[in-house]
Amino acid sequence: MNLNMVNAQKNPLLGEFKTPHQTAPFAEIKSEHFLPAFKEAINQGEAEVKAVIENAAEPTFENTIAALDRTGKLLNRTAGIFFNLINAETNDELQKIAQEVSPMLTKYQNDITLNPVLFARIKSVYDKKEELNLNAEDETLLENTYLTFVRQGANLSEADKEKFREISTELAKLTLTFGENVLKETNSYEMHVTDKSRLGGLPESALEAAAAKAKGKKKEGWVFDVTMPSYLPFMKYAEDRELRKELYLAYASKSFKEDELDNQDNVKRIVNLRLEMGKLLGYNNYADYVLERRMAMNPDGVYKLLNDLYDASFPVAQKEKEEVTTFARELGFSDEIMPWDWTYYSERLKVEKFNLDDEMLKPYFELDKVVDGVFGLATELFGITFRPNKNIPVYHEEVVPYDVYDENGHFLSVLYTDFHPRPGKQGGAWMNDFKGQWKENGTDSRPHITIVMNFTRPTETKPALLTFTEVETFMHEFGHALHGMLANSTYSSLSGTNVYRDFVELPSQIMENWAVEKEFLDRFATHYQTGEKIPVELVEKIKASQNYLAGYLSVRQLSFGYLDMAWHTLEKPFQGEVKQFEETAWRKTQIFPVINKACMSTQFGHLFAGGYAAGYYGYKWAEVLDADAFSLFKEKGLFNKEVAASFRKNILEKGGTEHPMILYKRFRGQEPNVDALLERSGMK
Repeated sequence: MNLNMVNAQKNPLLGEFKTPHQTAPFAEIKSEHFLPAFKEAINQGEAEVKAVIENAAEPTFENTIAALDRTGKLLNRTAGIFFNLINAETNDELQKIAQEVSPMLTKYQNDITLNPVLFARIKSVYDKKEELNLNAEDETLLENTYLTFVRQGANLSEADKEKFREISTELAKLTLTFGENVLKETNSYEMHVTDKSRLGGLPESALEAAAAKAKGKKKEGWVFDVTMPSYLPFMKYAEDRELRKELYLAYASKSFKEDELDNQDNVKRIVNLRLEMGKLLGYNNYADYVLERRMAMNPDGVYKLLNDLYDASFPVAQKEKEEVTTFARELGFSDEIMPWDWTYYSERLKVEKFNLDDEMLKPYFELDKVVDGVFGLATELFGITFRPNKNIPVYHEEVVPYDVYDENGHFLSVLYTDFHPRPGKQGGAWMNDFKGQWKENGTDSRPHITIVMNFTRPTETKPALLTFTEVETFMHEFGHALHGMLANSTYSSLSGTNVYRDFVELPSQIMENWAVEKEFLDRFATHYQTGEKIPVELVEKIKASQNYLAGYLSVRQLSFGYLDMAWHTLEKPFQGEVKQFEETAWRKTQIFPVINKACMSTQFGHLFAGGYAAGYYGYKWAEVLDADAFSLFKEKGLFNKEVAASFRKNILEKGGTEHPMILYKRFRGQEPNVDALLERSGMK
């Protein structure tokens, strides 16, 4: 019996998964399995890379570029399982392992990209690329491989390579710590209320959820926290201003309290290390380095987008604030409108203007029916179907796994759905994969995709009823899932969502457009008690209210983009105060007074624990793309099969196999412009 077989018997992560579609055998995996699995997977990956390096044959595309892309599959599988758990079902033991594993993975990657013999092989193939007659996907893989090595230090001196190793290793650990701190801070806070008279204005659903939360903690009364299903209804409806302020400050001050969970030093260290890395590689700043491989191309391209949208949005935002302030005055409010007042009074004005609020809509958005509706849209557009498969193991009892089939009944993907908040889950919503897609030896290895959210839970008397915002969030993440599930690439590194960061939000954001269409809503949006279809009047109110606060919401997104760019266009090491820098960076976008206890940077996981550094503008960039793209569906028909087939073929299936603008123009027939976005948001 060989060593691998012995390891596999002792460690379920190291053997063949004898589960449906070789999905992760969660029931068998224990925390202590991960560290030895990572070590063995790294050893295997190193041996596979060594075989590429020591190949005696002259370097070719197949024996070097393609062969390198096929290495590390066991490591990718192990990491896919582990890091998805870190985000969706973590614990102290897993977080401790992550801190140990992170530098190991960074070393593994650096050992590959900083290997001079391997780079010489890659460069020899790259230098004769014009003679190779490669197809578009092969050409992209060659270009990506060569540039990845260059951008990760392959051309540096030995001393600078060592410096690159130190920087990348420390960054990997710091970004992990940043995210852990925010999660711990989120989990540690609760607002316990025992006097019901202080909860005036809150709808029954919010009170019931808060009572259930208190009961779960063996407390009397009601417990509110800073997870979205608890926080947002409180800020919208609670009449008690002091309690709104308390909850707002708890939310806005995460990891900004100069305690053991404070992230200010982590922010400083991360931005300075990124700057040092950028300069080491020959760039003026980190944004120059990142944006070289983005559709925006450079900071000037980003600032042009941000400034153009700012010029259109800010005057609208100012008028919106004046309108909400005037309305609050009419209700007898005499103080200055503060952030903890804004959501409350703007929601009341929305009800006044449109006779619409979340509580009117939620009965029509029962979670199970929303799932049916969103899945049904994918069936209508792309012919794919979803069947629950209870034989697929899951990492938590609330997770539901599906087999996904194409229009011909062929297996396409596994999809896991995970909808509700828990202490082990990061806030927000995301899509990821446990396993990507690739083709090898005539076999199309299909992906295992997961979408994770933090939606309103069912209560003792009601099923899970979603807000309209939660419906949109579901459709957004499902768009990412389609990008993963429909992937049809040869190489794993070019498959699915492995695209430019400012292109990845197009498939997600375009799906949100259907959420306001009666023709779509009629298929699933029925009252959970009466079965009545959502009335046309309510849908018209949703549409009419779509652009309510459009200026404010646009400026809010732009503020995050400006903050991101400010941190990552620094050209000298940052020695100042995080809060002061933040206020300067986004000052022109702020419509409220400065709140000294609030700080966005210390909890901005997209920038400091995720992959959006120098890329947060991508959400606005993708809004331009999605509005322009959806205008074709509006023109040809919401469920037009030809347009859907073109979107699938040219966008969803292609992944990163060609430059995104080439793919977009192939679908749309032209480059995008901002007109459709400005028109949709009422700011044209």
